[in-house]
Amino acid sequence: MKSYVGLAAIAALLTLTSSGMASETAQNHAEQVGDEVIAAQREALAAAVEGGIFGPQSPRDISSMGGENTLDFADAPSYSAMNLCNIHFHEGAEHKGGEFTTYAGNGDGEGYGTGYLYDGELSDAELTPIDYPVGKGEHSTLEPGDTIEIHYVHTTAKVSPGPTLGACLSEAVANPQLRVEAQVFVLVNDDSAASLVDLTQIEQIAGFHQAVTLPNSTGTPVVYDGSTTGPSYNAKASPLQVTWSVRPQVMKVSTKSVAKWLEDNVFDEDHAHGVRNLVIEPELLSPIAN
Repeated sequence: MKSYVGLAAIAALLTLTSSGMASETAQNHAEQVGDEVIAAQREALAAAVEGGIFGPQSPRDISSMGGENTLDFADAPSYSAMNLCNIHFHEGAEHKGGEFTTYAGNGDGEGYGTGYLYDGELSDAELTPIDYPVGKGEHSTLEPGDTIEIHYVHTTAKVSPGPTLGACLSEAVANPQLRVEAQVFVLVNDDSAASLVDLTQIEQIAGFHQAVTLPNSTGTPVVYDGSTTGPSYNAKASPLQVTWSVRPQVMKVSTKSVAKWLEDNVFDEDHAHGVRNLVIEPELLSPIAN
């Protein structure tokens, strides 16, 4: 088993129109950089991990089982035996696979306008434009038809849910195990669709903080060893070890409910986060058991 990064080091790292394909009608909010920008980021990442001292990275194509990174660590317990510590989401799916394989493009080179999109079709009504912002600041541009990936982060530390991944740490537990339950959603202009407010309800069950409506009907999750994500790791490796559980099917969520959740939640989330480039280098991916 690999050793875990110390608490101080972890804390420093975390102070982090007509019916048709949904991807053709939305999520084109950022200017696209050239392929050479992404290639340079990949080269920098490869240089940063030369020597094989880093463990497997995320995100990845969950339809591909291959990987050559065998730096192993113990799988985190089931999320039901861990504390939910944070919920946040990314604009565009960070992972690829299942019902989200359409590439959004290179984006702005900093994590926005990229990722993977829902492959399915949405109706005219579901794609009806909205006249209100979804979130705050420059990243309040989500609209019906957009894809997001929500991360329900869990920890073995005895903590309460709160802002940032720093909420997953505790002075009493310097090396907590981490698990992320990931679900991809597509926003629709339909108040009868799933509500993000409802999907993030938290209760204590058997002493653990739990998202009691965490989706369990969107296919068998793909479980693998990886890391934390986000565009800050496009050119360097994340040293944090995470057990991932990524559901392959997409769920429709009410755009209005996403806006409402971003206005008021215990995690202080008010916008969508950017995505990390898909990790494709075999030496940075763990093999996935069939």
